[in-house]
Amino acid sequence: MDPLLVTLIVLALIFDFLNGFHDSSNIVATLISSRALPPHLALGMTAVAEFLGPFIFGVAVAKTIGAEIVTPGTITLSVIYAALGAAIVWNIATWYLGIPSSSSHALIGGILGAVAMHAGFGALRLSGLEKTLIALFASPLIGLATGFVLTKIIFFLARGASPRINWFFRQSQIFTAMALALGHGANDAQKTMGIITLGLVTAGALSSFEVPVWVIAISAGAIALGTAAGGWRLIRTLGGKFFKIRPVHGFAAQIASSSVILGASFLGGPVSTTQVVSSVILGVGSAQRINMVRWGVAGEIFWAWLLTIPATALLAALFKFALNGFLR
Repeated sequence: MDPLLVTLIVLALIFDFLNGFHDSSNIVATLISSRALPPHLALGMTAVAEFLGPFIFGVAVAKTIGAEIVTPGTITLSVIYAALGAAIVWNIATWYLGIPSSSSHALIGGILGAVAMHAGFGALRLSGLEKTLIALFASPLIGLATGFVLTKIIFFLARGASPRINWFFRQSQIFTAMALALGHGANDAQKTMGIITLGLVTAGALSSFEVPVWVIAISAGAIALGTAAGGWRLIRTLGGKFFKIRPVHGFAAQIASSSVILGASFLGGPVSTTQVVSSVILGVGSAQRINMVRWGVAGEIFWAWLLTIPATALLAALFKFALNGFLR
């Protein structure tokens, strides 16, 4: 295999690992904060479910990322290098700062910037780009509404219950977290599969965009390892800085989040797990009491989301410009 292609696959797996490391907080924050499971057990269980997700729910999202946003024949391996480089740098920076930014937004921004620098915006497929952006920006609003409504329903159904119902909410999170982890693996690992398969097509190693089984396996494995490592800075942000999470909040947040993410995975929509889970948590907290949520923290995260695509697009364009002296 071409060394340039091998390097690209390694870079993609690094991004995938960081995605799992960065986004593990989305899956386990409420599980740990409500004390349903000890941290290491929660992360280990989640990692297994992350690995199984892509095998169970297919690769529709991978095809959206790798074949519907850009035309493989119009780009080169250096374009993919630049896109991945920008996403990796952004993920490391936001992890260090403890900001739950979106790995999905970072990758999409990287693709846009690198492709625009290489071949202009004409190389982008507007239908696929539109589908991707709608999924990314509509899913947090859907998550906010879903979290709010579901929590109201749960409070209504549990009215008059004794405090022992907290045991049910706490233990049930083990199953809801599994569903959320399956959804995360099914959606986020597929972004790496799409990038690797796009690289294989671009390099001529594949004649058409069909995701090989070995690509599914290594992508699922990398995101599972990243999840097992755990991003503790981000777990603290999602697990406690919005509001004090109780078992009922964790239960509602995980059901709402997994519903939105699994639905998007079936439809081939690449969503941001970070955005969905954060928005759901806000919806859950607001359902109990609007001033219960620390909206200042939510505002900081909102600005990080807003800046991610333009920042990574600019970074990827700079990387592509720098690579032009070595690779085309």
